[in-house]
Formats: sequence, structure tokens, C-alpha cells
Amino acid sequence: MDHYGVFGNPIEHSLSPIIHSQFAKQTGLDIKYEKILAPLDDFAKTAQMFISQGAKGFNITVPFKIEAFNLATQCSLNAQTAGAVNTIKKNGNELMGENTDGIGLVNDLTKNLNISLNGKTVLILGAGGATRGILLPLLNQQPKRLMIANRTASKAIDLAKDFSIYGNTCGFGLDKVKNDPVDVIINATSASLDGQMPDIATGVANGAICYDLMYGTQTPFMDWAKANNAKMIVDGLGMLVEQAAAAFKFWTGKQPNTQEVIKNLRS
Repeated sequence: MDHYGVFGNPIEHSLSPIIHSQFAKQTGLDIKYEKILAPLDDFAKTAQMFISQGAKGFNITVPFKIEAFNLATQCSLNAQTAGAVNTIKKNGNELMGENTDGIGLVNDLTKNLNISLNGKTVLILGAGGATRGILLPLLNQQPKRLMIANRTASKAIDLAKDFSIYGNTCGFGLDKVKNDPVDVIINATSASLDGQMPDIATGVANGAICYDLMYGTQTPFMDWAKANNAKMIVDGLGMLVEQAAAAFKFWTGKQPNTQEVIKNLRS
């Protein structure tokens, strides 16, 4: 039996074991997948102990993705540009780091929701780690332009500059969001956790696809999108399942059926 797990703090709420057990069943693999609460000041030691006990790999969630990046001995381009790792695979003496967050988001948008990002105008709200983690896979879809709006404008401007070699990016403050509609709005702010939607021009949502990276609850961003004539409103559950599927494939080489799992979790 191959051994995997997910590290976080807190970790109790994680749906990863449910998702990966469904993937294992589908693909006929015998795997054990567990939740591991790592001490806030000792992630690396806990993770290395897990590997030394014969584990093949693991996922990493909040707040250890940057520490996981430092733990990995090799990193994919996704992980390098994100500066964060959410999946590690043991390969001989190497710990291979990957970041599947952006892959998960793009697969949910393009495969499950049939949305093409090619030639579209995309607005991301927020310029933190969550945004950095999804930028490269989004830009690989060749949107017409990708705009980043953040409370602190300088953070958005710097982030847009960092990724400008991969596509047409720009950054500005939330107060500079125009009333002109865009094709896709992605909420990567902590607004959904804080219960507060940033005060931005409402016209931008008219006819847009509004996607919240959060899942499990009706968020202030989703309420705002509905009140302002969004064409489609989606939470991040599909992204959660798709990023897990990308991790599962990274470890095992097998591609699970995600739509079935998303349907099971929604019910």
C-alpha cells in the first residue's frame, strides 16, 4: 500500500482524504492517505519524518506552502513562479515540488465549466500568495489581458511586472477598477473569510463569469456578483478537486475522473 498525506495547521476540515480515496477507488490503486497536523514551528521535521517512514508523497496546505517550497530539492516552473509548493513527490533521493493550484483552477474553468480563457479579459482581485500561485497556468491559456487589483496597489503592480514575460499583465489598486465589464473575475482576496466584499465598481461584473477560490459557503463575493448581473457564479470546489487530481497524477501517473467526485462532494 502506497502512503500519502496532507500537512496543514489547522487540518481537521480538509476534504483531501475523501477526494483521494475516491480517486484510488476509480483507478484501482491501493493507497493510504491521511491528514497530518504539523506544528507551526516544525513543518520540515514532521514532513521529513513522514518520508523516512516510507511515504511516496504528500500535499501541503495553509500555512506551510512556502516552507514546502524550501523543503523541495527540485521544483517545477509552476512551483518556481508561485514561490510555493502544495505537492511533493519522493523520487529517489529528490523531493520534487509542484504547485497544482493554478492547474486545478484552469482545468475546472476549461474542462468542467467549458470556459475558454483564450483572448478573454480576466480580472483577479487580490495580490497575495493565492494569486501568485494561479498566474502562470492562467497566462498559459493566452488571455487578451490579465489585470490584478489589490488594496495595496504597489503589490498588484509588482506582481503584474513579475509575470509580464508570460503574458499581457497589469496591476492597480481596487479603487481603479473601472465600470467596464470584463469576461472573468476571480476572487483571490480573503474577503470571503472576512465576510466583507471590497468596495469596487459594480459595472465590471455585468455579464462576467465570477469565480471565488473559496468553497463550502455562499460568500460575499458571490452575493456581490449575483447583485451585479454576473453571467455565471462559481465557488472553488471544482478547483479543489482538480488540483487534487493533478497531484494524484503527479504521484501515480493516473488521471482520475474529477466530475464524478465533484458531484459526490456537492451532494
